[in-house]
Amino acid sequence: MHAVYIFVSGPLAWAAFIVFFGGLLGRLGWMIWLAKTKDPVIGGYLSFKFGMRSILAWSVPFLARSWQKNPAMTVATFAFHICLFVAPLFLLGHLVMFDGTLSLAWPTLPDSAADIMAMIVVACCVFFIARRLTTPEARFVSRLREYLLIFAVSLPFITGILAFHQIFDPLLMLTLHIASAELLLVLVPFSWLSHMLLGPMIRAYAGSEFGSVRHTKDW
Repeated sequence: MHAVYIFVSGPLAWAAFIVFFGGLLGRLGWMIWLAKTKDPVIGGYLSFKFGMRSILAWSVPFLARSWQKNPAMTVATFAFHICLFVAPLFLLGHLVMFDGTLSLAWPTLPDSAADIMAMIVVACCVFFIARRLTTPEARFVSRLREYLLIFAVSLPFITGILAFHQIFDPLLMLTLHIASAELLLVLVPFSWLSHMLLGPMIRAYAGSEFGSVRHTKDW
């Protein structure tokens, strides 16, 4: 198992990061090419002002009308995304890894806070699955891959919680934690999880069109 851990935390991790960043750059280039092909005049009304206005407006809980109509979804969405990014980036154990491989360092969260945030991510994933199963409009557009992707997102946090509390074999849980995180990185560029990069671009595009052309808000 120790040899598997060394492989997963070493060569496989580098491969996952290469696929993650390379895939996102490729996806970004393809989206830009597609936008210019289907809408050649896009450059005429793209606006930094209206684009940023839209991004910032949709980044505020309950400001947009859609956020107001679905309060439970709004709370879960913001809690999920905040914890999803903050917990991994500011966990001491992860910082040790970054510092050892890339010589990067920044302030960290207490382990207990990161543990709670990981639990919030898992709880939100359960909520998202339940919503897809019980809400007609969400169930209609949900296939097996959507449920599997939500599970894939939750898996690094589930195994991280188990490893932190030393439930089951600690080395096995740590190995599964790293491997599941790498799987998630690989999946991001090739699934709707890529909205982490493309979402702000689409929001800026819509905000520019509504602001520059229609002279109205898009939230």
